[in-house]
Amino acid sequence: MQNQNSRNTIIFFVCAALIMGVYYFMVMRPQAEARRQAQVVAAEQQKAREASADAGLTPSSAAPGVFIKERAEALGTVARVPIQTPTLKGSLSLQGARIDDLYLTNYKETLDRNSPPVELFRPQGMEHAYFAQFGWSGPNVPGGVPGPNTVWRLTQGSTLTPTTPVELTWDNGSGLRFTRVVSIDDQYMFTVKDTVANLGTQAIAIAPYGRVERQGVPVDLGKQMILHEGAIGAFGSDGKFTTEQVKYKDWAKKPRIEKDSTGGWLGITDKYWLAALIPTQDEAIEGRFSVRDADGMNIHEAAMLGATHTIQPGRQIEETQRLFAGAKRAEVLKGYEESLGLPRFVYAIDWGMFWFLTRPIFTVVEFFYGVLGNFGLAILALTVVVKLILFPLANKSYESLSKMRTLQPKMEEIKKKHGSDPQKQQQEMMALYQREKINPLAGCLPMVVQIPVFYALYKVLFVTIEMRHAPFFGWIRDLSARDPSTIWNLFGAVPWDPATLPILGGILNGPLHLGVLPLVYGFTMWLQMAMNPPAQDPMQRQIFALMPIVFTFIMAPFAAGLLIYWAWNNVLSIIQQYVIMHRFGAENPIDSFIARFKKA
Repeated sequence: MQNQNSRNTIIFFVCAALIMGVYYFMVMRPQAEARRQAQVVAAEQQKAREASADAGLTPSSAAPGVFIKERAEALGTVARVPIQTPTLKGSLSLQGARIDDLYLTNYKETLDRNSPPVELFRPQGMEHAYFAQFGWSGPNVPGGVPGPNTVWRLTQGSTLTPTTPVELTWDNGSGLRFTRVVSIDDQYMFTVKDTVANLGTQAIAIAPYGRVERQGVPVDLGKQMILHEGAIGAFGSDGKFTTEQVKYKDWAKKPRIEKDSTGGWLGITDKYWLAALIPTQDEAIEGRFSVRDADGMNIHEAAMLGATHTIQPGRQIEETQRLFAGAKRAEVLKGYEESLGLPRFVYAIDWGMFWFLTRPIFTVVEFFYGVLGNFGLAILALTVVVKLILFPLANKSYESLSKMRTLQPKMEEIKKKHGSDPQKQQQEMMALYQREKINPLAGCLPMVVQIPVFYALYKVLFVTIEMRHAPFFGWIRDLSARDPSTIWNLFGAVPWDPATLPILGGILNGPLHLGVLPLVYGFTMWLQMAMNPPAQDPMQRQIFALMPIVFTFIMAPFAAGLLIYWAWNNVLSIIQQYVIMHRFGAENPIDSFIARFKKA
């Protein structure tokens, strides 16, 4: 029996170390890194505010790392076309017909009521400039083709809205006239329709291109190990497409990646936002992800080059390209995937390697959200569904645990009778289990089966924008973030932020941050373990006694939505186990507590 207990102890330590290691690398370290990066960003912003005013030069004319501070100055003196939709606002520059000034009006940077909307694109000259541009390639065309610095003329429309497209024109002075109509829908899709007329006497050959450019990577991007941020695209032909993903750190090591495709799409993705170039789906393109150094900073570019068109004198051609620039909402991406025939567009969301679990879990949560109107309630409903599916398995598990608890006296007798013969003791224990039809490992099965569900829900909360800033009730204003309350100020009763405490502030607001939800989770875990049969080995009993405390701290940094799921799951398990223990007449801590309360 001693060998069996030692083996169980070793197995427990290995499993506990594995779980804690996974939690550390998946959650605690990424969150610590994110907090560190946020502090770096705040320090850089403060430094920028205090910097002298001589930094008003663009990277092309200034020393590396010197940028324009004010957006109004960066927008320049060239005329612009305002962009106004239910989801976007900004402007389009007539210089290069560049889409470089864009905000997502339905999303704020933080939960603060006065927080500005999320910025997607920013103009050339500002730090981390980010924009999209369409044009033509024709190296031997007399008079040239419109390039990045070409100033177009606005010939129709004044503001780009879902109902009012704008028309731009440019004449190269040598017989080529370019007309561009830019339109936008009520979500995030720009459509750029170019018409090129050859009014000269010679045939010319040109090819369309599109590119998304990011000048340097903000320090808070590309740091998450469990999340993809960087280059992304779907390439292939004849209905067979694969998704290509290159994280920023790997992208820098491969400065040029080329992909041929018929249709598809490509671009640059952040956690919640996407800028993607979309050709006509029957057009052959050369896709390219590249990184180049300019003025001391890395410029990341996702670009596509279309097929070459030969335009005879007196003829014209048309070319349509699209740009998705917005939030990665699942139903929006799926809608474009279906309406435009875009391959795997919904996989712009990083569902992870277990997408076959993550997407169904998200679908269930979204369904319940449509019924209940609250993602927190939807998570509670999901938990009930999971418990119902696992009900038969859990029932058998709790029956075995209850029988083992009622057999504790007999097990103690065997232990005393064969205390000097561990082998005989183990044989008698196994014979007892067989007679009573007990599986001593049955208690682990419900937990093991739920681990994939836990991972899928964790991924859903982490990557889907639907969960971003989604409130529950009371103090839980963001289910995708940790519980903001903390025991160190009595959960808000004391008007004091522990993070401001010198030296210890980082610890109290970091590893020792304990809110209401982690404590509820820890208590329910303790109660559920107290209802299980006690371990025979004293060391195992001590280890199991410490587990609720350890896991309370491990789970504290997790998203509030995950803690709601797991604590509610524990409560349902406790109720189910309590009913079964009553049926078998097994002693349980709930009845023992009630009995002591009645005596008092």
